[in-house]
Amino acid sequence: MTTMPPDLTESPRLTARHLYWQGWRVARIAEFIGEKPATVHSWKARDAWEAAAPIERVEQTLEARMVQLIAKPDKEGKDYKEIDLLGRQLERLARVRKYSETGRESDLNPNIDARNEAPRKRKARRNYLDEEQVEALKAAFLDSLFDYQVEWHEAGQKHRIRNILKSRQIGATWYFAREAIVDAFESGRNKIFLSASKAQAHIFKNYIIQFVKEVTDIELKGDPLVLDNGAELHFLGTNSKTAQGYHGDVYLDEYFWIHRFAEFRKVTSGMAMHKKWRQTYFSTPSSLGHEAYPFWSGEMFNKRRAKKDRAEFDVSHTALARGLICPDGQWRQIVTVEDAIAGGCDLFDLEQLRLEYSDEEFANLLMCQFVDDSQSAFPLTMVHPCMVDSWEVWSDYRPFAPRPAGDAGVWIGYDPTGTGEDGDGAGLVVVLPARTADDKHRILERHRLKGEDYEAQADFIKGFQAKYRIEHIGIDVTGLGEAVAEHVEKWFPTLTRFRYDPAVKGRLVMQAQQIMRKGRLEFDAGWRDLLQSFMSIKKELTASGRQYTYTSGRSKATGHADLAWATMHALSHEPIDGPAQGTGQSVVEFSE
Repeated sequence: MTTMPPDLTESPRLTARHLYWQGWRVARIAEFIGEKPATVHSWKARDAWEAAAPIERVEQTLEARMVQLIAKPDKEGKDYKEIDLLGRQLERLARVRKYSETGRESDLNPNIDARNEAPRKRKARRNYLDEEQVEALKAAFLDSLFDYQVEWHEAGQKHRIRNILKSRQIGATWYFAREAIVDAFESGRNKIFLSASKAQAHIFKNYIIQFVKEVTDIELKGDPLVLDNGAELHFLGTNSKTAQGYHGDVYLDEYFWIHRFAEFRKVTSGMAMHKKWRQTYFSTPSSLGHEAYPFWSGEMFNKRRAKKDRAEFDVSHTALARGLICPDGQWRQIVTVEDAIAGGCDLFDLEQLRLEYSDEEFANLLMCQFVDDSQSAFPLTMVHPCMVDSWEVWSDYRPFAPRPAGDAGVWIGYDPTGTGEDGDGAGLVVVLPARTADDKHRILERHRLKGEDYEAQADFIKGFQAKYRIEHIGIDVTGLGEAVAEHVEKWFPTLTRFRYDPAVKGRLVMQAQQIMRKGRLEFDAGWRDLLQSFMSIKKELTASGRQYTYTSGRSKATGHADLAWATMHALSHEPIDGPAQGTGQSVVEFSE
């Protein structure tokens, strides 16, 4: 005997009708639901079960199932898929009804009229997906989600503003790119993606193009991306002049690393001021002193209100682990790496991560804890002004050209990988130097290497000969660095060696601080790793207690601000009193 559908148990009369349409006899139905056969016969006659046309029977069954799913409080990905499927079936039945009235074949297939309008071949529609392709895209999106991403999706359906503090590498940018493109194809809503730099914002675009290509084999084109249904997808940096004038759903990526956040947020919220537009903020934490912290903690909300109208905000992990609607109307959530693993993310080896990062780095990068940079030699307030939208500001730099800086000379700074138990990573930066006191040093590239021997490291440095005219190379020759330097010296004999002691470190740090304070250093605002590298350097007493030195949390299998020290090795080529006029520079040698 067929089992009773679970969605029909609340009404015996409704249950009886659907079982009758499934082919059950009245006597069996009465026995199954605990009623008298006469009662069931009475229902059958009153409700005209027998007279119902096949299409009516299907419509009423679909309606009952759809109502049950919509009323379900905690939906899963499969529930959204089934609701979408049932909705399309109801639409098709409506077309069948219309066809039965008019007899027009185009009522069954609206594409027929369009196909017959012109005999000539039509031009392919740009950035167009048909109904089945959109359905496939949505199914692929919903099927790929971890539990915490399902929570983000549900929050986006209920709340206008989402604010998420997250661990590194848990797929937030990847998720929101997919969420946005699926909704853009379904609803025609505009999407605006903002990040610390335009280069960083284009990561969204790359994810979107790749996702649509994988699922439908259609390659979206254009910047901005303009879909066939009119939806526009813009990918912008934090230049307020270029970010004004748009409207749509806003996604602000890594907002805790954006310089002048308070000023830029006014522009951001203005683009999504109408109640129909959604705002999504998500980021890993930076410093407690960042302008965005009052926005996250609720302090900004309370500051604008009288004391009696102020609200209590609990932004602890305990309160926000599962998401919470806060007094300012924002839905906040904290997702640590441990939360991500518990939510089905199998991309991490937690024990290995604890070995690779110091306790402070692990807490900040993976457990969503803010950094107190008050003891840093390079606090956030000093380094932040160096971060610019390089795609917007550097008009003379072509990052994808064979010679990105043309014939201009560059300086290379290198901090080699450690040996033995230290085994930390290596850092390399390429700097386009300032030529006058009013000019700015620009960091064009930064790279990190790990696990390479000294020959491989030397070969990596040599590879930049093909892209740039190199004027200076500075290398720390402590430990493995001497072997790297010997290989580099064969083709660049004027390289500068650094043998670290407190005096050498002090001079490097002092010069870099002076350059930053004068606003003479720039690098792309999306390079959070370089910013964190500088912030990790602290001033401490030596073991003897007689003088100060600079340390950066160096430990087993842990990085030691390699990108920051590499930058200082490059900047050391500038005389301590600033650049001379012209292009000639002298080599500055530091030793013990």
